[in-house]
Amino acid sequence: MIRPFAASLLAASLLLSACTSMAPSRPAAWSAPEVLVAPSSFTGVHGLAVDTKGRLLAGSVVGSTLWEVDRKTGAARVMVPAPEGQADDIAVGPKGELAWTNYMMGMIRYRESDAAPLRVLAKDLPGINSLDFDRRNGKLYASQVFLGDALWEIDVAGKAAPRLIKKDLGGFNGFEVGPDGMLYGPLWFKGQVVKINPANGDVTVINSEFKVPAAANLDGKGNLWVLDTKTGELCRVELATGRKTVVKQLKPALDNLAIAPDGTIYVSNMADNSIEAYNPATGAVSVVTGGKVAVPAGLKVDGDDLWVTDIFGFRNVNTKTGEVKDIFRMQASDMEYPFAVGVSATHFALTSWFTGTVQMVERSTLKTSAMLHGLKAPFDAIPMADGSVVYAEIATGSITRASGDKFADKKVIAQGLAGPVQMVLGKDGALYVTEAAGKLTRVNMADGAKTTVADGLALPEGLAQTPWGSFIVAESAAKRLVEIDPANGTRRTVAENLPIGMPGGPGMPPPYIVTGVAVGADGSIYMSADMNNAIYRIRPQR
Repeated sequence: MIRPFAASLLAASLLLSACTSMAPSRPAAWSAPEVLVAPSSFTGVHGLAVDTKGRLLAGSVVGSTLWEVDRKTGAARVMVPAPEGQADDIAVGPKGELAWTNYMMGMIRYRESDAAPLRVLAKDLPGINSLDFDRRNGKLYASQVFLGDALWEIDVAGKAAPRLIKKDLGGFNGFEVGPDGMLYGPLWFKGQVVKINPANGDVTVINSEFKVPAAANLDGKGNLWVLDTKTGELCRVELATGRKTVVKQLKPALDNLAIAPDGTIYVSNMADNSIEAYNPATGAVSVVTGGKVAVPAGLKVDGDDLWVTDIFGFRNVNTKTGEVKDIFRMQASDMEYPFAVGVSATHFALTSWFTGTVQMVERSTLKTSAMLHGLKAPFDAIPMADGSVVYAEIATGSITRASGDKFADKKVIAQGLAGPVQMVLGKDGALYVTEAAGKLTRVNMADGAKTTVADGLALPEGLAQTPWGSFIVAESAAKRLVEIDPANGTRRTVAENLPIGMPGGPGMPPPYIVTGVAVGADGSIYMSADMNNAIYRIRPQR
């Protein structure tokens, strides 16, 4: 007779054996990458302008590029490459000159024509955001938002220091200089649309009925067209009365707008890499260009669900159909620019090195249960079965477990890592982590002991374990995926010449946008591509 404990042990052994035999075996080779979610232009799109040649110009901060977009076909090409082309906003001067804001670099760049050299008009202005010319006299004004809060007059000659007009306005975002020389725009943090006198900084409130107004432009007919990024509304405000009318319901995460000479209003949406055209005469909206995702980064797969951190959104992609669904969008939620996602049975952990946060979200309700702030460039986090969360900080080279009330109890698991980027819990219970310096490392969760699984990797980022036990690593600097055997560190190439490895701008960490990697139960690999904003699937060949 088998004792109850022995019977349970035997049953568990048989079940484990059955599960092991059911797991797919190591494939002989891999198929070529196939598109699951199609590529798109930009890397998040922000500032818009129509220049004196009739060209539609679009700026990207994350992609650090300034683009030209064909208004009829939507075809886009890079006009000013990275990093100089980083543009949160673009302004066109009275003689066709261009100026734009390098938001992350705190600089304003300028050129008199396409053939003219680039010049830096101002620097050391963190969060320099919006700008516009006074077309009567060529004066240039610019505002700081988020990383600062001030309005400046900029010397176009580049000789004099910027003149401070006013501080602590409340986020004077996407503004325009009117024909009267006044500055018209939104106060992001106050829900207002205002007029500012650049001579003395006096502010006149025009309307206070917005949630989060992002940008405003004049149409020359006595109206100010305003975007509310939180609600996704395109609104018209009568200057004479301040009366607000919601004209068109669009999606949240709107960023900027530009009005062409023919009256067409172009609107950018950072979460969709989209530019839409609105015709005020007919009320029709058409998509000039766009994508299903904006900046896909960290990935995790759970059954048919591929969870994607998209920096300006958090998305679910059906691995069978490629259908994309929004979970969160920037400004319409409390999400904070996520670059990586961890998944447990009960929670998501959204990590942002940019804001220094790990956001814990309940899967059942999609509500934020906790927000860990003040972290030092966290690049990944894993929600654990016991309710704790393990996160990796690239700035400290450490991995920490946070638990307890409001995750206040913190214990360092491992230190001395050379740029921890992405983590997975291995089938053996250990923690595996890619180090930007070139390693795949195994960390013993009990004592923090580190073992090198593989080294000499070219900026390893995304990491996932296969059903047969090996690890898939994205070597972003080499633009390839490799498979690594943890038993002996041997590796083979899965795919190469991939559209990954976007370099970070000045002051950005080397991994920048994480190349996400996930592996499904059938052994299919999913990969995010930061060079073209696509998501690919690579099937095993057997």
